[in-house]
Amino acid sequence: MNDIRPPAHHRRHGPGRLAGLLMALLVVLGLSGSTAIAAPDGTPQQAASAVKVPARAMDAVAAMQPSWNLGNTLDAIPDETSWGNPKATRELFKTIRAEGFRSVRIPVTWSAHQSVTAPYTVDAAYMSRVKQVVDWALAEDLYVVLNIHHDSWQWISKMPTDHDTVLARFNSLWTQIAERFRDAPRALLFESVNEPVFDDATDAQKTKLLNELNVSFHKIVRSSGGGNANRLLVLPTVWCTPDQRLMDDLSATIRKLNDRNLVATVHFYSWYPFSVNIAGGTHYDEAAQSDLNDAFARMRDTFVAKGIPVYVGELGLLGYPDHNHPSRVERGEALKYYEHVGHATRLAGVTTALWDPGTFAYLNRETLKWTDPALMAWIKSSWTTRSATASFDKVFLEKKEPITAKGVTLNLNGTTFRGLWHGETKLVEGRDYTLFDKTRLVLTAGALTRLSGDRDYGVNATLQARFSRGLPWQIEVVTYDLPVLSDVTGNTDALTIPTQYKGDVLATMEARYPDGSYAGPKNWTVYQEFNATFSPDYPNGTIVLQPEFLKSLRDGELVTLTFDFYSGKKVMYHVKKSGDSVTGTPAPPIP
Repeated sequence: MNDIRPPAHHRRHGPGRLAGLLMALLVVLGLSGSTAIAAPDGTPQQAASAVKVPARAMDAVAAMQPSWNLGNTLDAIPDETSWGNPKATRELFKTIRAEGFRSVRIPVTWSAHQSVTAPYTVDAAYMSRVKQVVDWALAEDLYVVLNIHHDSWQWISKMPTDHDTVLARFNSLWTQIAERFRDAPRALLFESVNEPVFDDATDAQKTKLLNELNVSFHKIVRSSGGGNANRLLVLPTVWCTPDQRLMDDLSATIRKLNDRNLVATVHFYSWYPFSVNIAGGTHYDEAAQSDLNDAFARMRDTFVAKGIPVYVGELGLLGYPDHNHPSRVERGEALKYYEHVGHATRLAGVTTALWDPGTFAYLNRETLKWTDPALMAWIKSSWTTRSATASFDKVFLEKKEPITAKGVTLNLNGTTFRGLWHGETKLVEGRDYTLFDKTRLVLTAGALTRLSGDRDYGVNATLQARFSRGLPWQIEVVTYDLPVLSDVTGNTDALTIPTQYKGDVLATMEARYPDGSYAGPKNWTVYQEFNATFSPDYPNGTIVLQPEFLKSLRDGELVTLTFDFYSGKKVMYHVKKSGDSVTGTPAPPIP
């Protein structure tokens, strides 16, 4: 993962130098099994993993499910804490293991700690720190995947024009890693390179170069002996993309290597428009669902069906969760994705690793608590079973209109509807709701009148639809009116539009010039990218047009914006840029 980074801060903590030296001494002496001693600070330090790794690669990778990424940490540039996370601790891995994960991927960027000239030596202190973190994870009975991470785009990408230098540096790096971890238990896996990319190269050249790297990686590790003789080795496609052609290329490399201890890896971040909310990707719709089904079917057919295990080394959404910014993806739609991907994982027989960039997303690395426990409950539930969802997680009641019956369509996913609750009160079928054809759930006008109470703007009540298995689906009853936007003058650094949301929630923004062409930096679509070009600020009652959008506008041309809300309402607005100045005015209401 290259592009999700939190604001940096500089808190630093971790074990002292003596503890690290003592750990290194244990490795040299060859202590293994469950042997443990106390570090100078009294903390027990285990020398090896107690994981019993199955002999078959397919069984071993299956035992790694589910997996988790220590993202934005050892892969941060230039140092471990540079991207806002505290230093990794053994307690972190103890938490991950207790939360049900069976393996961790530890991405490492080596560039800032490796000489750029021959013999391309890795700084000894950094190598020791990497080993310390790996050993902590192994000691907590986790499988570990260790890799070369952002080096892929920092210097490996230059291979088309600097072939010999890049290959020599790559080979030297893996030679040093293989030597340092030569006697580590088989629960440690090596991953050749993360998301390999090659600048200014044709598809055929990219395939050839990646094959060369993967083959060289394989040869170096196997020839280093010790535990590396039968260690599981993870090989990627170009960019780690699950495209059929790229997976076919990797499959061909694996067949030629003729090694039973090889694992294929790809990444999956969902249908791009949905993953970042662009091009109208406001819902987890049929296109997004088909994209997921097709990708996991390709993994199964290309690799798993032929006896090659698959490790999906990064899984998630590109724009969600991010607690530092307004949510790009509507919550219920995100839950549908996580529920579905867990099911697809089990059907395909692959292992998936949640990409966790740190405190602003899933696990708060300071408190070692989930930032959003309810989200994690859905993710965990998807590991073993299906949960029902619905067409949406909100029922909107327009305040200026009389209340009428409203409904949602249930996606049962093999479950059976068991009833509807408001807190501890079970609603009465026939009086409060009606279920048509087992899937169409309609709330009566009477129930909605009672639930909406004084009809204040926003969420008036939260219901739970419960099913025969899995988690309940929440339905919010929301009172709203048409949002109102006001005049504003600003500049291209940002335009902050005063906005009365009146209980509604912004879904996306359309942008057009008078001739019908699309305005904005992403001018291949009328729907601009959430947060990158516009952002709602609900607490302060504004919509912020971002500099990336404003600076891309054609000077002197009136641009019509259409703000689409999840209630189904649309509000039009005009902006015009003149030099560095920008003005905004409401447009006539849509009939």
